[in-house]
Amino acid sequence: MKAYKRRDIQVTEDIIPLSLFKTQASKVLHALHETGRSVVITQNGKPSAVVITPEEFDRLREREDFMTAVDEGRADAKAGRVMGTKALEQALDKRFGKVK
Repeated sequence: MKAYKRRDIQVTEDIIPLSLFKTQASKVLHALHETGRSVVITQNGKPSAVVITPEEFDRLREREDFMTAVDEGRADAKAGRVMGTKALEQALDKRFGKVK
């Protein structure tokens, strides 16, 4: 996983009303890719959506998948669904064949 540097939202630039987004979507998306900062779109003065880059979306999904796997592993360990090294080696050899 690639190192990630969080970019803080600039309140005066990155929070915009829906009407502005509708009329200047291309400009807003260009700025999004230039700065790497998310854009908050408001509707009736309240946050309604957040626009992020595809790279940020992928990073968030990878992090979510990783954290889910960690939680599942911790639950397995807590429930006693674990095996020792020898048992693991035997199970892997049975499933995939012995390493030469």
